[in-house]
Amino acid sequence: MTNYLFRRLLGLLPTLLIVAVLIFMFLHLLPGDPARLAAGPDADTETVELVRRDLGLDLPLHEQFVRYFSHALRGDFGTSIRTKRPVASEIGARFAPTFWLTVTAMSWSVLIGLALGMVSAVWRNRWPDRVGMTLAVSGISFPAFALGMLLMQIFSVQLGWLPTVGADSWKHYILPSLTLGAGVAAVMARFTRSSFINILKEDYVRTARAKGLNETVVVAKHAFRNALIPIVTMMGLQFGFLLGGSIVVEVVFNWPGMGRLLVDAVDMRDYPIIQGLVLLFSLEFILINLAVDVLYAVINPTIRFK
Repeated sequence: MTNYLFRRLLGLLPTLLIVAVLIFMFLHLLPGDPARLAAGPDADTETVELVRRDLGLDLPLHEQFVRYFSHALRGDFGTSIRTKRPVASEIGARFAPTFWLTVTAMSWSVLIGLALGMVSAVWRNRWPDRVGMTLAVSGISFPAFALGMLLMQIFSVQLGWLPTVGADSWKHYILPSLTLGAGVAAVMARFTRSSFINILKEDYVRTARAKGLNETVVVAKHAFRNALIPIVTMMGLQFGFLLGGSIVVEVVFNWPGMGRLLVDAVDMRDYPIIQGLVLLFSLEFILINLAVDVLYAVINPTIRFK
């Protein structure tokens, strides 16, 4: 296991290097002049050129990349063009709100999705299955931004029960987490149902039923653990998507997280912030996939890593 983890962690370096090269090339293909945006709309040509030299944007592309990569190896990801603060500080200040919002949304959505999927699989083609899958399809089909605005209109504007913006108390997490987790709960429910239906057809499940075991024991003890491996894979993917893809929800609720930071950075062509965020999102996905692989061995002891 230790050798496996070491090899996987060592494989981070070429992956992050490829991501860094691609995002660097892509950013410089975007229309717009970061120097002009940083200098302001009323700045003259001489001022814009001074800003461009100050930002290092006057250098050839290969020199800019070598400069960025050499600084990144020392932990220096540059300075934000917009705020003049270090990129690490900017991202660090926004990481916690996004992380806790993602954890909150993932927690309730996984519980609801698992329960809904298990009930739908056990009572397949009966009314619990039809109701559960109708809710799941509705959750997948309803756009996140529309759901967020609907929840704000009902619970904030009309009823006045919950705040709309900010991240100061636990009440601020309710509406964004419901909006963010609705689609995940729906996907988890459908995926869990499919996985359980396949597992419930296995010979060992039929044997357990033939021995007269209670259906609850059959599902909870014999089917649940064996159905978890594909479900854990989906959970890992969904957690990564939520952590790096909560942009729409953060914009709707004006959430002070990384998604909102990315939108502002793209608007201002803030290259260092965009590069830092994309690298962080890539690292998150790699580490989440590694954690999922380790969980395989915990769930199924027959799996061994070499």
